[in-house]
Amino acid sequence: MSKDVKIRKGVNIKLSGVAEKLFAEPISTSDIVLKPTDFPTLVPKLSVKVGDKVKAGSVLFYDKSNDQILFTSPISGEVTEINRGEKRKILEVKVKNDGANQFETFKKADPSTLSKEEVKENLLKSGVWPFIRQRPYDVIANPNDEPKAIHVTALDTAPLAPDYGFIAHGQDAALQAGLDALTKLTSGKVHLNINGNANADAAFTGAKNVQINKISGPHPAGNVGIQMHHIDAVNKGEVVWVLNALDVLTIGKLFLEGKFDATRAIALVGAKVNEPKYIKTVLGANVAELVKGNVKEGGRYISGNPLSGTQVAADGHLSFYNYQLSVITEGGENRFFGWLPFLGFNGFSLSRTSMSFLSPNKERDLDTNTNGEERAFVMAGEYEKVFPMDIYPVHLVKAMIIEDIDLMENLGIYEVAPEDFALCEYGCTSKIETQHIVRTALDLVRKETS
Repeated sequence: MSKDVKIRKGVNIKLSGVAEKLFAEPISTSDIVLKPTDFPTLVPKLSVKVGDKVKAGSVLFYDKSNDQILFTSPISGEVTEINRGEKRKILEVKVKNDGANQFETFKKADPSTLSKEEVKENLLKSGVWPFIRQRPYDVIANPNDEPKAIHVTALDTAPLAPDYGFIAHGQDAALQAGLDALTKLTSGKVHLNINGNANADAAFTGAKNVQINKISGPHPAGNVGIQMHHIDAVNKGEVVWVLNALDVLTIGKLFLEGKFDATRAIALVGAKVNEPKYIKTVLGANVAELVKGNVKEGGRYISGNPLSGTQVAADGHLSFYNYQLSVITEGGENRFFGWLPFLGFNGFSLSRTSMSFLSPNKERDLDTNTNGEERAFVMAGEYEKVFPMDIYPVHLVKAMIIEDIDLMENLGIYEVAPEDFALCEYGCTSKIETQHIVRTALDLVRKETS
């Protein structure tokens, strides 16, 4: 039975530079990069060396702890760089595009006619499996687990987020094929959580064999963890798998076409973008080629949204899970009379230390300044205003800081992911790097309880 979930806690941060709903000319990137650092706790093992020729779907590296989980090239070409960090940790694998569009061949079939093992094998061998993540721990799903349910989010409420309905429009067949594949992976329900704030695209509302839930409310209503908490929360000992609906399109194309089609539409957004728009490119694309001639100086490049995305260099590459490239104003300059509490009409605050509460719908050009430095973590009531889970967020974060695993378990760590705390971090007067604390704690609990 479908559910209507109304999220009341949270806030929409309206930034200037929202993408116009039109597609620019597709960009064929000259190279791509896959970054093992996009996958928490992953210890990669290389399957290629510099100079190797690969096709789209060829294995570049795999998970050392579970060699079933493969990471494959989005394009055909030549491996040109393998960049390493401290202790020879693999940071990047770069593939130069040869323009030939050669693909490895995988099983092409209607997933509804396949067995669970056949579907799983196709997802694993093609390198599409890493799109499936799990709660607890917010890591790549273990293919040996039996999830009690699978949740697919078809909306994003983060600042400058892409419109999933616009991107998915007309791709009904691919979406349905992807959903049919997911239904084979669990004996429980597959939930498709769609936008309840506006009319969702027919590709989502017409989906079959899934439970369609309408989600409405301010950010973080679009976070799959928030949706899951209000529909069917995960408890200790349970596993739930989660996906982005746009990644389900990739899964569907795998079964419809028998190949790993890593093309995707990226929303190029932000105040430093001259013409915010959607660009069709490929997973791991080169940032410089996406923004060429379309950005102003003095911007920070973020793969993802400004709250929880990852900073990348101007000549860097998009991260694995992101459908958004944000270019916002770089901070670094001290504000005149910065010690005064009020930020004026151009600032934005979750409290009334800014005049922004008088114009909540105004789009703003906000920079990356934190307007303060880390201080004693003693405030109360701030996190609870924007954290729509029945969890005590401050208590949980403090339990994470002191690494008290029993207390973390009792306070609900198995339900959360770093992105769920992004608004808490944004509005924190103590300037605590909450998302980093959450990620570190999740890795610790996984290590100690596995």
